[in-house]
Amino acid sequence: MPTFDSNGVAIAYDAIGDGQPIVLIHGFASSRVRNWKETSWYETLVAAGRRVVALDCRGHGESDKPHDPAAYDVAAMTGDVVRLMDYLGIGCADVMGYSMGGRLTTALLAHHAERFASAVLGGVGVEMMGERVGVEPIARTLEAKDAARITHPAGRAFRAFAEQGRNDLHALAACMRGLRYVVNATDLARIRVPVLVVAGENDTLVGDPRGVVDLIPGAQLVIVPGRDHLSTVGDRRYKQTVVELLR
Repeated sequence: MPTFDSNGVAIAYDAIGDGQPIVLIHGFASSRVRNWKETSWYETLVAAGRRVVALDCRGHGESDKPHDPAAYDVAAMTGDVVRLMDYLGIGCADVMGYSMGGRLTTALLAHHAERFASAVLGGVGVEMMGERVGVEPIARTLEAKDAARITHPAGRAFRAFAEQGRNDLHALAACMRGLRYVVNATDLARIRVPVLVVAGENDTLVGDPRGVVDLIPGAQLVIVPGRDHLSTVGDRRYKQTVVELLR
């Protein structure tokens, strides 16, 4: 498991295969292994002739896990991606982010446009626009000593998902409090690379993805039938669409 030093934070990553690189950014409370390797994205992309570069975002997986919310602002988290590309000598890559990774990808496209040739935004929708509300109650449920006493519905779901991955719950709470990046229309409108937006038909967590697609010049939308936020990421049709786009 290789790591590199990203301004004092150890970031774990995988870099496998040859060809044009594609950077993969996972969702909240997930990891590079859980989000991308265990769902066969690694083998799918390598078989398509790509070099796969996937990192564990700070606070997740095998990367360092600060407990200070200030360590998780958008500049720090997107900076980890750019510094990893620099560390591996990658000047320009395609990028795919899912859920939280999709939000981080929009920030990368808006502020580091020269580093990316195309992008896939998975598990994103109009709910990622505007002010983030309801963060603190969910963060508190992540820190709760007794999960059985959690009554907040969304918090209970986040806690259950986080515990499946044996995460550091206090680090995840800090990440939730610190990552205040709000996707805005200005950021989306300035994107100039090809963008594919993918969302599950039954994904009620992120809202209508059309609200994102309509703001990105030339963006394409794929709705995956019968899938929700968690089940979309490993879907065969999602993979086929991405491979076709990259070709």
